[in-house]
Amino acid sequence: MPPNASLPFDAPAAPGALFAPLAERLRPTTLDEVIGQRHLLGEGKPLRAAFDSGRLHSMILWGPPGVGKTTLARLVASSFEAQFIAISAVLGGVKDIREAVERAQVAQGGQRRTVVFVDEVHRFNKAQQDAFLPHVESGLFTFIGATTENPSFEVNSALLSRATVHVLKSLDAADLHALLARAAALLSAPPMTDGARDRLVAYADGDARRLLNSYENLAAMAGEVAGIDEALLEKSLGEQLRRYDKGGEQFYDTISALHKAVRGSDPDAALYWFVRMLDGGVDPRYAARRLVRMASEDIGLADPRALRLTLDATETYERLGSPEGELALAQAVIYLAVAPKSNAVYNAYKAARAFIKQDGTRAVPLRLRNAPTALMKNLDFGKGYRYAHDEPGGFAAGERYWPDDLAAPRFYAPVARGLEIRIGEKLDELRRLNDAAEKPG
Repeated sequence: MPPNASLPFDAPAAPGALFAPLAERLRPTTLDEVIGQRHLLGEGKPLRAAFDSGRLHSMILWGPPGVGKTTLARLVASSFEAQFIAISAVLGGVKDIREAVERAQVAQGGQRRTVVFVDEVHRFNKAQQDAFLPHVESGLFTFIGATTENPSFEVNSALLSRATVHVLKSLDAADLHALLARAAALLSAPPMTDGARDRLVAYADGDARRLLNSYENLAAMAGEVAGIDEALLEKSLGEQLRRYDKGGEQFYDTISALHKAVRGSDPDAALYWFVRMLDGGVDPRYAARRLVRMASEDIGLADPRALRLTLDATETYERLGSPEGELALAQAVIYLAVAPKSNAVYNAYKAARAFIKQDGTRAVPLRLRNAPTALMKNLDFGKGYRYAHDEPGGFAAGERYWPDDLAAPRFYAPVARGLEIRIGEKLDELRRLNDAAEKPG
């Protein structure tokens, strides 16, 4: 080992090490072996460009568990032949930071660069995060932080301003199938049926570590069987797979039940299905995305606060995580259930899309075009446009905002519930004013 190399506990287990977990044995050793993250590692993409150019920079790797944050940090260090020092923010503290600084100084004296990797960096408090700043600024080491939480909230702005944030994505089904094929080849395990393979990939839910740990246990349980089927998969993974089979009927049926309970204004039933989803292992972020959809599809302008409250609940979950943040999502579930219902926005959007799809491209009337140059003004761009704020009541009665050759269709029809009662009354009044006004031209 070179004199300035990382201590043994910092070094990754060699691929194929006798007792290393499968996830460690399959850890990529080159960029080309990395599965997923093409938006960062594809040709000309940000991280690939950094590797190819030889310019090492501090960064924050933000993404869900099991998507390769630690792997990428190790690859950065190995690609630049840098000393790699790993610190866990869960177990470490200022003492570990001080030791990393001392080791980096020794490496610097030997003309070797250092990468300091902090896993779960959001667990460090402000003082601990601030301890990195002077050394990042001086170039003593390159800082790489990994976090599952939004760094805008969890990482000090001073440290954040000195690092590039790279957002990692959950692995998709194709990525996980490719990873599973590698694992099967390494373990020489019995073949899996298509159904078992699909269910295992769905169960992993974008998390490579979860996939590999589950598959390793499954392969050990398989023994000398001819093949791994769904029955063996259920036996290996147990209750959680049976209760909440992501990708299977129960997964979608439970989501459907939650949506229908919200739409049906039953807060107790909605809360029941929401908790069933969480208890079954669904990612709360997925549930939050569905709630945001419900706020627009089933409530809309009958209560515009519903969307904002749901987005606030989603943001609160991102800040707090589980289980504390789940209470905010439960609050959103109950609010959506008791809010007045309207699908008028949803119907209007669908109608507009259908109309545009079958209609031709029509010219924008000259009066509705901007005229930022003299030439455009000479061509009558904007000529005759009536500025609504200068009209009585802030409304240009009789003005027309459609293409001149189009008979105006109506897409939005507010329902007589919640705020849309008032919206409907206002639209009726505006249409009355339009009808009473002298039509232009």
